[in-house]
Amino acid sequence: MAEQAENLTPITVITGFLGAGKTTLVNYILKEQNKWKIAVLENEFGEVSIDDGLVAESLDAPEDLITMDNGCVCCSVRGDLVRTLGQLAKRRKDFDAMILETTGLADPAPIVYTIQTNPKMSDNYRIDSIVCLADAKHINMHLDEKKPDGAVNEAQHQVAFADKILLNKVDLVTEDEKNKLKARLNGLNKFATVIETERSRAPLDQILAVNSFNMESILTYDPNFFDDDGEKLEHRTDLVQSVGIQFGGNLHAQWFNMFMMDLLRERAEDLYRTKGLLSFHGQGDTKFVFQGVHEQINFGPAQKPWAEGEERVNKFVFIGKNLNRKELTKSLMECLYKEDEE
Repeated sequence: MAEQAENLTPITVITGFLGAGKTTLVNYILKEQNKWKIAVLENEFGEVSIDDGLVAESLDAPEDLITMDNGCVCCSVRGDLVRTLGQLAKRRKDFDAMILETTGLADPAPIVYTIQTNPKMSDNYRIDSIVCLADAKHINMHLDEKKPDGAVNEAQHQVAFADKILLNKVDLVTEDEKNKLKARLNGLNKFATVIETERSRAPLDQILAVNSFNMESILTYDPNFFDDDGEKLEHRTDLVQSVGIQFGGNLHAQWFNMFMMDLLRERAEDLYRTKGLLSFHGQGDTKFVFQGVHEQINFGPAQKPWAEGEERVNKFVFIGKNLNRKELTKSLMECLYKEDEE
């Protein structure tokens, strides 16, 4: 499985508001840096049009493909992402990575779903990471925006989905403002790495080909991420939050599956990202992992089993809207296998 992933071209999805510095970042990649050969796909619309039924018939290069002096290329996605990626498939080995730049797209789930489930895409590409570019000077204003009917605004959505947050223009805020902002971002999504930048000079080796969007990423999380943040959360006003839960023992596979089915049926829209590390009764040393975006869940054995003597600790990550930590913990712990159930 790992070997197969190695052969796929990694795609980094970059979200963020107009003015956050995405154009500057793209220009830096295309014109200034010389270490990486990257294909930058610029989406000209707020929403990426994805036609699942379409299989790119023409494999000619997109008409507006521009090749830069450093070997990078740039093209606009006009209409259909699948067609553009299909056209680039035969040239994909020329690039170290691809960047899909999206403007104002709140929810990258349709992109993730298409690349993972469309055979034309999944045979050539994998989602490598979702990066949110945030403007340190103005992100609070976007995060504070009130939407009708208690909906979550785009900025909170973007932060919630991210594996990495590029906090740009940090030179335009005070140290105190920056620290408060990082604390707020941590409340929204404590599982995303925050990388500080000025003038969009991003350390590309921290956001490209890092494989942070994968089922195994939960294995590397800081154990403190799973501590109860109860006191901190009481004073929060943001609708979005991230919850980490961990406890020992073996899960009953049937009970856990029923819990997840019920949870996704009732709350899929509110659950932006989910991840898990699981130990099941009756499965020997096999360690299981899963990751989900809304109702789309990928589940399977981890590359390495539970080591001899390793404590069997189940870990769960939920990032979404109106999450109740106590309720989730109680429901998950009810899925533990008990000897007297046989």
